[in-house]
Amino acid sequence: MTTSLAFAWLLLATAAGSLCYGFWQLQRTRTLMRMLNAHRIAVNSDIQKRRSDLYEVRNRAKLLEDTVSGGASAVEKMHRAISNTTFSLVARFSKDDEFRQSANKARQTHDQASKQVYHAVRTTNKAIHILADSLFITKAEKRVILRRGDRSGSTDKDQ
Repeated sequence: MTTSLAFAWLLLATAAGSLCYGFWQLQRTRTLMRMLNAHRIAVNSDIQKRRSDLYEVRNRAKLLEDTVSGGASAVEKMHRAISNTTFSLVARFSKDDEFRQSANKARQTHDQASKQVYHAVRTTNKAIHILADSLFITKAEKRVILRRGDRSGSTDKDQ
C-alpha cells in the first residue's frame, strides 16, 4: 500500500506541477497578448494620424483655392456693379449721341477685358492648385509613406 500511496503522491505532484506550469504559461500569454494589443492600437492610431494629416493638407489646399476663387468672384461682382453704375450714369446724362456710342464701346471693351482678367485669375488659381497638389500633397503623401516605412523599421530594431 505504501508504494501505491507514494505513486499516487507522485502523480498528484506531477499534476500539480503541470497545472502550475499551465497557469504560468497562461499568465505569460495574457501579458504578451496585452502587449500585442497595445502595439496594434498604437500602430492604428499612427495610421489614423497620418491619414488625418494628409486630409488636413488636402482640405487646406482646397480651402485656399475656394477662398481665392470666391474672393475673385466677389471682387468681380463689385467691379461690375461699379462699372455698370458709372457707364449707366454716363449713358443717361450724356447729351451727345457720339459720346454715348463712344462710352458704349468703352463699356464693351471694359467688360470684355475685365471678364478676361477675372477668367485669367480663376484659371491661374486652378493651375496653382494643381501645381500645389502635385508638389505639396504628393510630398505629404510620400512623407506619410516614408514615415510608415521608418516606423516599421524602428519597431523591428526595438524588438
